[in-house]
Amino acid sequence: MSVTAGSAEPKARLRVVIAEDTVLLREGLRRVLTDAGLDVAGTAADADQLLKLVQAVSPDVVLTDIRMPPDQSTEGLQAALEIRRRWPGTAVIVVSQHVETEHLFELLADDPRGIGYVLKERVADIAQFTDAIRRVAAGESVIDPQVVSRLVTRPRRNSPLETLTERELAVLALMAEGRSNQAIAGQLYMSPKTVETHVGNLFAKLGLLPAAQDHRRVLAVLTYLRR
Repeated sequence: MSVTAGSAEPKARLRVVIAEDTVLLREGLRRVLTDAGLDVAGTAADADQLLKLVQAVSPDVVLTDIRMPPDQSTEGLQAALEIRRRWPGTAVIVVSQHVETEHLFELLADDPRGIGYVLKERVADIAQFTDAIRRVAAGESVIDPQVVSRLVTRPRRNSPLETLTERELAVLALMAEGRSNQAIAGQLYMSPKTVETHVGNLFAKLGLLPAAQDHRRVLAVLTYLRR
């Protein structure tokens, strides 16, 4: 069968599942994500519903609050970890009201590809939020800039971070968000070659060997910053 120009199948929309116990936020997210061109395949009000829904509809991305019923602890996080264990090809974005870095490392521990950690305040910026969803679906790691900033700037004694220049710290922060060298260059208004130089310098100062894959270096940097 011949295929003529312009007859290609339209690109399938990303299938998203939303887990949020607050009805207004849950339905609000459904509406704005649908308007943004995403396919909201279902919503859940608690962690148990979420796991059943993921099994039933096989979404590309799961969006879940870190705290869910029944006890409002970290049920959403535990559900996210379970989803990654049972359906490793499913991307997950955990949304948190506050910066909780200890949960971030638990989420990234095995494989940071297709993982996002975003603060709820970012949801109001629909373009930024949907971009994060698409990036995570594509296999990137997306860490909220405020979380990265707290990790990078918290005080330490005798830390190799003290040896980094201001520019190297800026590169490190963007790297930890999951940005590629090309993206960092655009953000900081420098050439990709200059970014490569900064990356090499900061890895040397931190005692970390640059890895071939971006997601591995993100994990290495975040793991180091946790110490």
